[in-house]
Amino acid sequence: MDGSMPRHHAARVEAAIASGQAARSALVASWRRSSRLHHLDPAGRGLPLRLSEAELRQARERIAPLLAAAQGAMDRLYQAVGAAGCCVLLADGEGVPVDRRGTPADDATFESWGLWTGALWSEEHEGTNGIGTCVVEQRPLTIDRDQHFFTRNTLLSCTAVPIYDHEAVFAGVLDVSSCRADRTDAFSNLIALAAGDAAKRIEADMFRRAFAHARIVLTQGADGQSIGLVAVDADDLVIGATRTARAGLGIAPGRPLRPMPAADLLGGEPAQDHLAGGQRAVLQRALLRAGGNVSAAAKALGVSRATLHRKLNRFELKH
Repeated sequence: MDGSMPRHHAARVEAAIASGQAARSALVASWRRSSRLHHLDPAGRGLPLRLSEAELRQARERIAPLLAAAQGAMDRLYQAVGAAGCCVLLADGEGVPVDRRGTPADDATFESWGLWTGALWSEEHEGTNGIGTCVVEQRPLTIDRDQHFFTRNTLLSCTAVPIYDHEAVFAGVLDVSSCRADRTDAFSNLIALAAGDAAKRIEADMFRRAFAHARIVLTQGADGQSIGLVAVDADDLVIGATRTARAGLGIAPGRPLRPMPAADLLGGEPAQDHLAGGQRAVLQRALLRAGGNVSAAAKALGVSRATLHRKLNRFELKH
């Protein structure tokens, strides 16, 4: 990289920020955050900072469910892109890679670029980049070569996809990075598709692990194509839903799901809600539909309030 390159790239970044393009360009908006919010210099030459071994170990422990669920998908993704000179990184919600896959012959090169576990790739530290910008914007994106904020990162091409946990909370980033000059747009598109598919597999595995004792029901996403997952317990109550399922069903993401009758949420034939069998599931559905109001639930079931109280106590249901 000759001496004029850092000056040229820095001037280009500053000109784009000064022009006001941040209002209509997500990339320039990220450059602006890097410069104005985090006070970074695009010509900066320092290498990415690294966590200590103890700090990295703690970071891995904090996202243990994500790490466990990601192993198989990371292996398959690496098998698809590794021969093309790419490495695969799994980063936490702070933008720190906690696991990676890469060809041993390329390890020294990737480590020298900071594409390694424990490196700090948040926008706060590295400006616009695949992992850090994905953490901020929480959407799939590719930061290709001179789209990076730092001049020293302009040989990298990074495709990043957000990952959401079983409660639809942002959990981390799956990233495929390369420093090869011959990475084409067509190949970048294939990488984006492969990374997106791997992220969906990780989310599904996390969800199934979190609701291992529930029945898993497939739903259609809001786009009519993607598949969401819903967890239904033994009482026929929905107790969990993936981000895709929530979008399709109109449920807010990012918080524990309030249990609700599966028939109410998913449609189909509703259960016959009467107390002839004294079933726990019937009681729970009635209470949920009544918003916890025992009198309203009793009226819906056609029994007295006292009878319903006795049933609730019998099944140790809160009321």
